[in-house]
Amino acid sequence: MENFRKVRTSEEEMPLPFPDLPPDVVEMKVKEGSKIRNLMNFAMAQMELKGRRQIVFSGCGRAVTKTITCVEIMKRKLGGLHQVTKVRYKTVLEVWENQDLPPDGPAQNLTVHKNVPSICILLSRDPLDPNQMGYQPPEPRHEAGEDTLGSSTKGLKRPLPPACEELLPKKLQVQVSDIPRGTGTTAGQLD
Repeated sequence: MENFRKVRTSEEEMPLPFPDLPPDVVEMKVKEGSKIRNLMNFAMAQMELKGRRQIVFSGCGRAVTKTITCVEIMKRKLGGLHQVTKVRYKTVLEVWENQDLPPDGPAQNLTVHKNVPSICILLSRDPLDPNQMGYQPPEPRHEAGEDTLGSSTKGLKRPLPPACEELLPKKLQVQVSDIPRGTGTTAGQLD
């Protein structure tokens, strides 16, 4: 394959795996080189400014993790979104051209069919069927100031264990007696 270079890649077009979607639903097609900031700006504008009720994120191959990241950001920013995730395989066609051909010879192309993992995630403000495969309910909202061990908007916070003298090493267990000032005793002389 060192004498070949990739000249074209095309993905198989597949319908969205969600029945009963409105015809004007926004589909965010996430690519490997997509910038998350640009995707999120557009998606947030659609949901907040244009009042869309549903949005679909889809990506395949190396874009799957970026697709999931976008969905998690959207869920955290908007809150209360129902989610349905569908995982499937998509066929990608790659056309490779031979570079070591005589100038007057015919072009030799190699076509490769690849099955790559693909993900489609539907986010909806409206309730979805909780019995369908891949459904996730909205995360419960926490009141401000509520201290939980679960997820929060600022990350996971766990309380510190109580300070116990038994847990401290012997060197750190220092007892200080009341020594009057000016007696010339230094900290190095305390035991």
